[in-house]
Amino acid sequence: MSRKKPPAGGTPAVRLLKASGTPFALRAYEHDPAAASYGLEAAEVLGVDPARVYKTLLAQTDLPRDRGLVVAVVPVAGQLDLKALAAAVGAKKATMADPALAERTTGYVVGGISPLGQKRELRTVIDESALIHDTVLVSGGRRGLDVELSPADLVALTSATTAPIGRP
Repeated sequence: MSRKKPPAGGTPAVRLLKASGTPFALRAYEHDPAAASYGLEAAEVLGVDPARVYKTLLAQTDLPRDRGLVVAVVPVAGQLDLKALAAAVGAKKATMADPALAERTTGYVVGGISPLGQKRELRTVIDESALIHDTVLVSGGRRGLDVELSPADLVALTSATTAPIGRP
């Protein structure tokens, strides 16, 4: 079976970072398909505190904008608080989006969904804990690739808001 190569110039997330002139570092590692958690695997393999590694999740809300889809970015060591996310975007409720819908909407595969360079720009909320770090790591657009950048740059590039949407 042949492996699909990443597009020339990198993933859409990496191309966005390069085009914007944003300082970042690529952090690649060999992904283990048996790993129970993509984010915790990245933290362990890269030797990074899990509090600095963030996962990208898609949630479905009752809002009409973008079919109710919202991107949530939370620490890999915790969970997304769906009630807090709903409150942060002014929705009555939020549920996790279907993984197939998340992949179609973002253009990335589950476990490699980046908040950067998605096919459609969706409303994005980043857990406010990201702001206490000098740099954070998020998926670079494929399993086994993270990008490290400042939280302020992540907020700016995704036009995100920050709110307390994560829980331990």
